[in-house]
Amino acid sequence: MSLTGKTVFITGASGGIGESTAYAFAAEGARLLLCARRKEKVDAVAEQALAKGAPAVHTFALDVQDKAAVAASIAALPADWASIDVLVNNAGLSRGLDKVYEGHIEDWEEMIDTNVKGLLYVTRAVVPGMVKRGTGHIVNLGSTAGELTYPNGAVYCATKAAEKSINDGLRQDLLGTPLRVTSIDPGMVETDFSKVRFRGDDARAAKVYQGVIPLTPDDVADAIVWAASRPAHVNIAHVLMTSVSQANSLMFHREAAGTTGNSR
Repeated sequence: MSLTGKTVFITGASGGIGESTAYAFAAEGARLLLCARRKEKVDAVAEQALAKGAPAVHTFALDVQDKAAVAASIAALPADWASIDVLVNNAGLSRGLDKVYEGHIEDWEEMIDTNVKGLLYVTRAVVPGMVKRGTGHIVNLGSTAGELTYPNGAVYCATKAAEKSINDGLRQDLLGTPLRVTSIDPGMVETDFSKVRFRGDDARAAKVYQGVIPLTPDDVADAIVWAASRPAHVNIAHVLMTSVSQANSLMFHREAAGTTGNSR
């Protein structure tokens, strides 16, 4: 299915998988609706996306944790951007790597508010329009962490297990409509994910990828565009993907000694 001229909305588009996904859709000729908490970052992505083939890009600042801001931002979209064809619920994060009984409640709240509630807020704001128009595709970013919990990551893993349930439930809810729902579930991807998890501790973040060949953001973006470009009657329910260095969220092959890495 051609993506030329389709309007693609990507949350968390200021870097990492979101940024790569913007460029991948741009190369297909899609119009891009991009948001992130950091407006200056997403504006820089927009400039590059135009150079890579996007016919038009519209950006705005948004923290998906803010229920009112999500609803207001979608409602206030210019008329020529209101008909969203593909929604990529990419915004997400992890905080800390702690045992549950030693965890920081503020970390739990940020992960739940972003990865679960933010996903729901954006979906609730966008999908009714898709149903009304009788067309649309929702792509949610999951994780191998949603398949198998890893030590010290219980809350993050729980948010990704919730994403999987929401994804599957939404697909059931939309049965009988032409809408499609997909979960793209990567393992370890080398982005700023670990740096965010460890609040800017570059040295600790680097150890996550030590001795491992991780996925790249471009790998994940390629899978997202592939799922979105299948024939209209084909729905890709799940894509579970890792590099050859990873078997699941617990098992990695490392060429050099280092600490155990964790998936996205």
